[in-house]
Amino acid sequence: MHYLQCISPVDNSVYLERALAGEAEIRVALDRAASAQRAWRLTPIVERIAVVHRAVEFFCDRKKRLGEELCWMMGRPIRYSGGEIDGFAKRACAMADIAEAALADIPLPFKPGFSRFIRRDPLGISLVIAPWNYPYLTAVNAVVPSLLAGNAVILKHSAQTPLCAERMVEAFREAGLPYGVFQYLHLDHPCTQRLACAGEIQHIAFTGSVDGGVAIERSVAGRFVQLGLELGGKDPAYVRADADLQSAVESIVDGAYFNSGQSCCGIERAYVHEQLFDEFVECAVAIIRQYRLGRPQEPQTTLGPLVCAAAADRVRVQIDEAVAEGALAHLQTGDFSMDRRGTQYMAPQLLTGVRHKMRVMREESFGPVLGVQKVHDDGEALELMNNSQFGLSAAIFSRDEEAALMIGDHLETGTVFLNRCDYLDPELAWSGVKQSGRGCTLSCIGFEQLTRPKSFHFKIGE
Repeated sequence: MHYLQCISPVDNSVYLERALAGEAEIRVALDRAASAQRAWRLTPIVERIAVVHRAVEFFCDRKKRLGEELCWMMGRPIRYSGGEIDGFAKRACAMADIAEAALADIPLPFKPGFSRFIRRDPLGISLVIAPWNYPYLTAVNAVVPSLLAGNAVILKHSAQTPLCAERMVEAFREAGLPYGVFQYLHLDHPCTQRLACAGEIQHIAFTGSVDGGVAIERSVAGRFVQLGLELGGKDPAYVRADADLQSAVESIVDGAYFNSGQSCCGIERAYVHEQLFDEFVECAVAIIRQYRLGRPQEPQTTLGPLVCAAAADRVRVQIDEAVAEGALAHLQTGDFSMDRRGTQYMAPQLLTGVRHKMRVMREESFGPVLGVQKVHDDGEALELMNNSQFGLSAAIFSRDEEAALMIGDHLETGTVFLNRCDYLDPELAWSGVKQSGRGCTLSCIGFEQLTRPKSFHFKIGE
């Protein structure tokens, strides 16, 4: 039997081991899901909604324990870990609250002698492949709406955060969800791809790297399954000349460095109007210097380790290359005593003098570094913001809503923020363009990815 090991970024210890599922376990899970889904799809929507709300209650009752587990599995400071449980509850409840209206039959205008409407049929079995960086928030985006739509779900979580899959399934079982409707499997990559290719799987939600998304898309080519991909990001922020500077600095710094920068929609590049540029950099550096890099289980820590040493080293290489090409690093790593090359503990960094030829401004960093570039006007900022292979979200900081809307209309991105960033509103559609993915989760539109339309055209009289 093969096992996965969760290596804690806290101290490189083996936090837990789990047996990996093989072909036999996969077959049992598929058969169980198919059988359970036939009954679940007929369960009234109000009962499905009630199960979700009960599951959220059970889940939140364990907030302290779940936060501690997150801290050890993926390194988020303990002072912040419980916030993900709150976010899970907010997203799950928001989707439950709109489910009845979003999944209702769509009536057509009256036509004498006919009854016509469109019904949303569940797809069948959803395979949700979730990442480690926000293990509950990314999983809930697909799992809860899929269950509400009448599908069964098999959750494959990252080897870094396997307990998250177990805890979610546990909460739903305690809430009365019928056995088999929601299951987890711990899988290696080859078995994950084989599961994705199983004929019973009719929907796949994958959150992860671009390379991972390409592999999934190739695996299911020709099967015509519904496929949602949330991939990489290199999200920009633009500070206009009329922005509230202090608010912009605080928002952008938090959006760039929270979770040690390990967020697909975190801010990785900032464009600041020349009138505010110097003051922006000065204020940002002052805030960043206040971060406390340390072991995440310690309450005073505000910046934890990256997920592993290799991830930190990739970010360090981007910074080293940028500095060699003329960028200026504004923070001294020596000011953060836990920073050590070759380890996952990495000091934050802010760079100026950056250009788009540098990898730190083109490739996803997924770490605590921000490149800040001076711009002359909206046109230059727009051009630079769109100059990316990614398009998940973009943030504008301005007091002029009309100007922001005009810029936003030309941004090649799934979400446009004004005066905030790195946030997901579950009542809005969450999607990406270009290499950031395809499909949509959350909002009433998200339910369309989890159902197929069935038209009813009845002739009811002569």
